[in-house]
Amino acid sequence: MLISFLNAILQGEQVIADLTHLNNEPLGSTQWERKDIFDVYCKNDKGEYFIVEMQNTYRKFFKYRSVFYSTFPIREQARQGDWDFELKAVYIVGLLNFVFDEDKDSTEYFHHYVQLMEKNRKKVFYDKFTLMYLELPKFNKAEN
Repeated sequence: MLISFLNAILQGEQVIADLTHLNNEPLGSTQWERKDIFDVYCKNDKGEYFIVEMQNTYRKFFKYRSVFYSTFPIREQARQGDWDFELKAVYIVGLLNFVFDEDKDSTEYFHHYVQLMEKNRKKVFYDKFTLMYLELPKFNKAEN
C-alpha cells in the first residue's frame, strides 16, 4: 500500500517497484546532536530515500522540521576518502491534518510539490531534493 501511495503522489515522475524499510530512529553523528524518530523511513530499489511523516496537529515550524529531517539521509550517503558527492534523491512526504497558514484561502490546492528552483529562470535547480505535503482537510475526493 505504501508503494502504491508514493507512486500516486509522485504523479508519474517515477515508479517505485520495491521499498526497504530503514531504522526510523536516525542518530546524530555525535552524542550532542539531536536524534529524531521518523514515522516511516525507507529506500527504494534505486537507492533513493523516503521519509513519510503523518502530522495530526498543527506545528508552526513543520516545514523547517521537514528540511531538517532531509539532512539525515543526505549525511548517510557520505563516504570517507575519495568521494564525488553524488547523492541519491531524498523525498520528504508530509501527510498533514492541518492547512498551512499561507494557504488557508485556497480550498482547492492541497498537494504541494516543492523542489529547489533557480529563481530567475524559474526552473528546477536540483531535482534530488523534494518535499511533498498533502493538506488532508482540503482533500475531498470520493473513493471512486
